[in-house]
This record gives sequence, structure tokens and C-alpha cells, in this order.
Amino acid sequence: MSTHDLYTEPAGTSTWKVPMTGDARFTWEYDDGRDRLLALYQKGKDKQWDSAKRIDWDVDVDPHDALGIPDQALAIYGTKYWDRMSERERGELRLHSTSWQFSQFMHGEQGAMVTAARIVESVPDLDSKFYSATQTMDEARHVELFTRFLHDKVGMVYPINTKLQDLLDETLADSRWDMPYLGMQVLIEGLALAAFGVIRDITTKPLPKQILAYVMQDEARHVAFGRLALRDYYRQLSPAELREREDFVIEGCHLMRDRIRGREIWANFGIDAKEVDELVENSAYMRMFQSLLFSRIVPCVKDIGLWSERIQRAYDDMGVLDMSKADLDALMSQDEEVADKLDTERFAAEEADRRAEVDAVIADAAAS
Repeated sequence: MSTHDLYTEPAGTSTWKVPMTGDARFTWEYDDGRDRLLALYQKGKDKQWDSAKRIDWDVDVDPHDALGIPDQALAIYGTKYWDRMSERERGELRLHSTSWQFSQFMHGEQGAMVTAARIVESVPDLDSKFYSATQTMDEARHVELFTRFLHDKVGMVYPINTKLQDLLDETLADSRWDMPYLGMQVLIEGLALAAFGVIRDITTKPLPKQILAYVMQDEARHVAFGRLALRDYYRQLSPAELREREDFVIEGCHLMRDRIRGREIWANFGIDAKEVDELVENSAYMRMFQSLLFSRIVPCVKDIGLWSERIQRAYDDMGVLDMSKADLDALMSQDEEVADKLDTERFAAEEADRRAEVDAVIADAAAS
């Protein structure tokens, strides 16, 4: 079935073309690399995996409760709109909410795949080209598995959110080689990582937990790559050049904050977007969720050296300045550990089931 048959509204059949600017850069230095980046490249090679084999796609999913998360996560929970809904309508709302969330993940991962390929082309040093090549493969795998989840398990797809599209446009159209890093590795990937983490930790359903845990294991390396490359480069920039990057970050964070409100969902239920914005602002759960979504971005921005009083004020106004105290390395390590632990538990359970089957066969044979 074509994805266009599953969209909640026509997404257009033509490709979205973003004009590219800037240079493709070649280097003739093949030996002089940064040890930490080359180690990350080696890790990227070692950690490749097949989504068709590592994910248990045989798990059944109820599209009307695909994530098994509390209904408090829905902005209209406890309001007059929620009270008027039948249980069937609430199930439809859960379906739309899951579809919208994972559709934006899917579109964002395609953006990450294109951006990683753009970094291979434009970054001046070979060690960064090496790592970006492995990231391009990672992102292709992520697009593949989010697509399969939406097609086979959810059965509904939302078009790309306009705020996400705007940020992708600005990221890819900029001629400066570091801007794809800043837009994708720090902002888009940072927000996605935090969103993945919130859902991974509260979902009660095995399939989305597997998908998000394994994707996050990859993304932890990607964010580490962006931090290493940008931290080195931004030490060399003038105050005026740093200010331009800070402007980009501030605008991008506002786009990301507006994106996560999911206004497209509520339009399908006849609820005015402005009213939903007020409901989001008044929802303790949604405020907490929005705050957590910046738990990866803010400390990363600080770490790479974009930490003027102006950018701190912007984060203070958004209510996320305290996120700068987060230990980014600890968060990334935890992301890798969660995936490894999930593998251990899953495959230990499968091995126990196989042993039980063998013992049953032996017992039947002995009895006969």
C-alpha cells in the first residue's frame, strides 16, 4: 500500500526540493584524524544492526492504544472535550496522537539521513566524513523502521509538520558547513532524542519500547559526533560569527517548541488550535513533557560553546534554563545501557522458551 493512501490529508505527490548552497569539500590528508572521532567511527561500524532482525515485528499492536501511555499525555484530557468523547472516540484520538508523533519521527529521520549525507559532502576533514557515512546508514535504518511501524501497525500517517519542515529548510539551505551539524545534530536530533526517551520510559507496549530504545542507542553516538565537531570549530569563531549561530539556535528552539503542540491532530477533531495551545499551557503533564524535550538540547548548546547571556535569557524565557545542569554524557550512556539491557532480557527470555520447548519434546519422547 502506498503511504499516500494512509495520510490524514493529501501530502502532495511531488518531491520536496530544497536548493543546496555551499561547497563539496575534498581533502587529500588521509592519515591525520582526531582519535576520538575515529573511535566513534569505529563504534559506528561495530554497532550496525538490521531492523528486520533485531526488532520483534510479530508483536501485536492495538492501533487505538499503540503506546499504552497515560491519557494525561493528551492535551485535552480532563477538559470538556474529553468528557464529551465516547470510548471509541478516545481510541481514535490515541490513534491520531501516535500516528502524528511517529510520523514526525519518520520525517525527521529522513531529514537526518539527507543531512548526514550533506555533512559527508561539505565537512572539510576526513574523520568527520567517515563518521557521517555511518550515520547516514543509521538514519536510513531509522526511516525504515518508523515507516514499517506506521504502515503495518498503526495504519495512519500524518504529513510533515510545517515547523519541522521550516527548520530542515533552513538547516539544509545554509552554505556554511557547520550549520547542518547545528540544525540536525543539536536541535532536531536533540529534541527527538528527548521525545524518544520520554515515550521509551513510559510506554507499556513492547514494540515501541524496542524501536525507541534501539534508535536512541544510535542517536547517542550522533549527538556525541556533533558535540565533538562543533566544540572544536566554535572555539575558532569570532563573537559576530558565534552570535549568528546563537540566532539560529534560538529561532530553531522556538520552532521545535511550537512543533510539539501537534496542532494538526486537533484540527481533525474540530478543536481550535489557539484553544489547544491554552490547554497545553495549563496542563501540568504537557508542561513537564515540553520541558523534558529540551533536556538534551540545552546542555549540548552549552557544551559546544554557544552560551552567551542572550541565549541563556532565551532559555530562561522558555522555562528550560535549568536543563543546562544535565549531565549529557550520563544521559547518553544510559541510552546505550537501556538498549543493551533490553537485548539481554529479550534474548534470555527467547532462549528460555527454546529450552522449554526442547525439554517438552524430550519429555514427550520419553513418555511414549
